[in-house]
Amino acid sequence: MRIRRHGLAGLTIAALALASTALPQAAAAQSPIDALSDRYITLLLRTYPELVPLSGIEGARQSALPPIDAESLKTVAAEEDRLWQDLNGVDEAKLDDAGRASYALMADGLEAARAQRVCKQPLWSISHMTGWQVNFSRLAQAQATGTPDAREDAIRRWESLPAYVDRDIANLREGLKQGYAVPRSVVTRVIGQLDRLLALPAEQSPFYAPARADSDAAFKARFKTIVAEGVHGAVKRYRDFLAGEYLPKAREGIALSALPNGAACYQALLRASTTLDRTPAEVMAVGEAAVAQNVKDIIAIGGKRFGTSDLASTLAAVKDAPDNHFTTADELVDFSKRGLARTTKLSAAAFQQLPKQPAAIEVLPATEAGSGVPAHYIPEPDPSKPGRYMLPLDHWKTETKGGAEITVVHETIPGHHLQIAMTQELAAKVPLLRIPLVGAYIEGWARYSERLAEELGVYETPYAGITRRAWMARGMVVDPGIHAFGWSREKAMAYLVESGRFDEAAAADMLDRIAVIPGQLTSYDSGGLEIAALRAESEAALGKCFNLPAFHQQVLSGGALPLKALRSRVEAWQIATRKACAK
Repeated sequence: MRIRRHGLAGLTIAALALASTALPQAAAAQSPIDALSDRYITLLLRTYPELVPLSGIEGARQSALPPIDAESLKTVAAEEDRLWQDLNGVDEAKLDDAGRASYALMADGLEAARAQRVCKQPLWSISHMTGWQVNFSRLAQAQATGTPDAREDAIRRWESLPAYVDRDIANLREGLKQGYAVPRSVVTRVIGQLDRLLALPAEQSPFYAPARADSDAAFKARFKTIVAEGVHGAVKRYRDFLAGEYLPKAREGIALSALPNGAACYQALLRASTTLDRTPAEVMAVGEAAVAQNVKDIIAIGGKRFGTSDLASTLAAVKDAPDNHFTTADELVDFSKRGLARTTKLSAAAFQQLPKQPAAIEVLPATEAGSGVPAHYIPEPDPSKPGRYMLPLDHWKTETKGGAEITVVHETIPGHHLQIAMTQELAAKVPLLRIPLVGAYIEGWARYSERLAEELGVYETPYAGITRRAWMARGMVVDPGIHAFGWSREKAMAYLVESGRFDEAAAADMLDRIAVIPGQLTSYDSGGLEIAALRAESEAALGKCFNLPAFHQQVLSGGALPLKALRSRVEAWQIATRKACAK
């Protein structure tokens, strides 16, 4: 799942305006922390419209696109500063459990947003991962329809796309003047995405989704014109700008250090991604230690299974195993769907409950295929509909069965789907939990789940145990290696390929992902290692009183919290459990 910090610089999706409030009117007796939470949610929904359908929060209009002009961004920053000041006036010690969760989420989110302003990301917004051409395609597919007001909102929003694109182009031109340029490899990927969009007739475009979902003939006709003329015209204009004007000025390297204030920006993005106060060197050191242990374990496993004695020969044996590969793309899809059924059944033993909401697997749409977009999970706020694991087929010929079943676990159960669905069930008490704010927890839980699935016997192949260790924690090394310590693309490529998880094409995809979402790759194992450490500490502290489903319930029942808040929660549970067990 791709999680970006919801500070203004952390996303390329934002909203120009919503209704005066995105939440029901606050009651007179509302607590100060609840009032601040409502203000913060309103700001987030004004700033990031994709959060409206994603979160399921009602009351917000869906009629606008992001504020990427300087004055609007100043307005958002000013409200963040006011919220930060007001939050600092709250006595956290006097809050109940739900209030402490809201406080922790706001404190972490506002700190991240304010720190990331140094990055000036609107000036280098081109991205094949989070660019408007990707996010707006999905936003169109989530657009509410079916009523006169909803149709009017859809018309207003998508008629404004050409103006948005013109503003984005102006920002990018200003960025080039100030020394901000996106890597050439990323620009090339985005041009490919735009070409695929332009090749589609209006009625097949993802931007036509609101009309496909509505039965009104007049609305369909008007919306077809909006897409065929306005949207496709804007896409063409953006594509020609990138190919003719921007690409010749794009940079060859991928390191954030090449941009103005790159070091300060990377520190801010790293803090936002991990929710921990670690320097790039500290993150890298933790990652290197974990990688060293994983290599030691892989060599031990390889010696028993293959008679090998080093990392390279063990990974080569895994890669070359005929029964570790697929013969068709459809076989990969079928294998993944069977894996979902298997992990759902076997994971039940480790939890007090599984979510009621189902999970489903869908193939990545054609407009995103071939551009390096990886597997990811899309939450569904309506519990009667499934959360979706989006499966790319770009590299099915080199994908392994061991790798594929790890990804199923990561994206569905006991990974993202389980955690996010359970968090949504808690949102009545903590509305902020409806919004996926903390990547370190969300990705960390999914990484921890990969290990848990091995314990539970979920993996069918004998290769998954090696494959998951080969890649684990390497993101904590390669990401700061590139952005803070001068690693060349060639060195980073070799490090990725060494893991056995990537061939050169897949490694190139990962490098361009690291380039456009600096720091995000460190969130997985920063969180995963922290959750694993909390479990080990709980087992040691509680001894015979330790219960795995109870531990998981404690980690999950607070929702997606910053890692420091999660630690405080688990440590309090340890104390309470020890006292209860002693009686």
